[in-house]
Amino acid sequence: MNNEQKRISLLTITLVASLGGFLFGFDMAVISGVLPLVQKQFTLSAAQEGWFVSSALVGCIIGVAFSGELSDRLGRKKPLILTAILFIISALGCAIMPDLTGVIGSRLIGGIGIGIASNVVPLYISEIAPSAIRGRLVTYYQFALTFGILVAYLSNAALLNGVSIQELSTSGLTNIFNAEVWRGMLGLGVIPALLFFFGLLMIPESPRWLIQKGRTAEGVSIINRITNQPKAEIEAGLSKQNIKNEAGSYKELFAPGVRKALLIGILLPLFSQFSGINAIIYYGPTILGNAGISLSNSLISQIIFGLANMLFTLVAIWKVDSWGRRPLYLFGTAGATITLILTGICFYYEATTSIWLLICVLGFLACFAFSIGPLKFVVASEIFPSAIRGRALAISIMVMWVADTIVGQITPILLKQIGSAGTFWFFAFFCLVAFVSVYKLLPETKGKSLEQIENDWKEKGDNDQAFVH
Repeated sequence: MNNEQKRISLLTITLVASLGGFLFGFDMAVISGVLPLVQKQFTLSAAQEGWFVSSALVGCIIGVAFSGELSDRLGRKKPLILTAILFIISALGCAIMPDLTGVIGSRLIGGIGIGIASNVVPLYISEIAPSAIRGRLVTYYQFALTFGILVAYLSNAALLNGVSIQELSTSGLTNIFNAEVWRGMLGLGVIPALLFFFGLLMIPESPRWLIQKGRTAEGVSIINRITNQPKAEIEAGLSKQNIKNEAGSYKELFAPGVRKALLIGILLPLFSQFSGINAIIYYGPTILGNAGISLSNSLISQIIFGLANMLFTLVAIWKVDSWGRRPLYLFGTAGATITLILTGICFYYEATTSIWLLICVLGFLACFAFSIGPLKFVVASEIFPSAIRGRALAISIMVMWVADTIVGQITPILLKQIGSAGTFWFFAFFCLVAFVSVYKLLPETKGKSLEQIENDWKEKGDNDQAFVH
């Protein structure tokens, strides 16, 4: 292969893997348009409504709990194929299952797929990517996730407004797209799921997983096919790292030096959920309406915020490998802290009709989308030892899902007890803590191979200056 063919091959592999992120975003966001229709059709109680929404989240926790063990033992590709199959089953089940129990069961299955994908996709991309552009390629996963959210909002709006219903439906699908439009919303996920499945059949296994399992020649061959890294340089790096073929154990995470990697891997997803992104999304329609923007319905406001979130993620793709992870994260957390404080001030002084409130909210979305949101995946996929990378990343992603659950539970309580202003200041405090933590703990990993990062941890131990930055 020449260099251009290698570049196209690498990009194609990344885009196929990133479909897992698209399905993640689509499946989690589509429920916003589905819930009111399901609630009305089945006359759901509060408990049933809560279970309908949270069933996918329960599935996520189950999926990520098993994903690390699966990916370290079976490789990265096989769990991704399983994920695609689960997405297909979930989408079809939601479209055709006659009763609510069957639909919820299908949502649970889809959640398991999301849980596996949220761990294995960024892990896989980080292991195929050249060090010079690894951050950018892993960020494609977050971009695909935000694109999936936007597509879910758009498809919901289109189906609710009857756009091209006659074209979409046939005699066998009329019920899905007309009588029970919510089934069409959920069922559309089968299209990207099928693309994901067939795409995965054509991409290679992670070369670094193959090398870690002793299949060095096979792994080096894949790296040579998709990157310009010289064979001698690859083999020299592997020799320096002295990879062992045995399976890793969790105790490696508590070895000197690696303990800091574990701490970083836990804190970044924790800070991501406690940044206030859910509160912003929750207040989205109200904020836009009070700022003077005419909205026909809440789905339009979701589209606006979804589009902003996706577009600002492009900044991370553009700058993560040139500026580096550390500066981008510091700038983003500082900006998020300031914009959340200002948002709280707007609520405190009841300036909710001011354009400044909209500016503050969009400013926060920008800071989240180019730093806090994507960088948790980029950094966590880089910093753990190769022998246990899958299981270690699973711990990191598990923290994200648990934190997401906690934030979802406490946000209504905060809004009631300390008001809107106090709630935004609460999240601003966590963004400030994130800034300080990143400043003290986060090393710069741009431009370094995964093997070099691992060696740096081992050589420097618990030294806070483990990397030169």
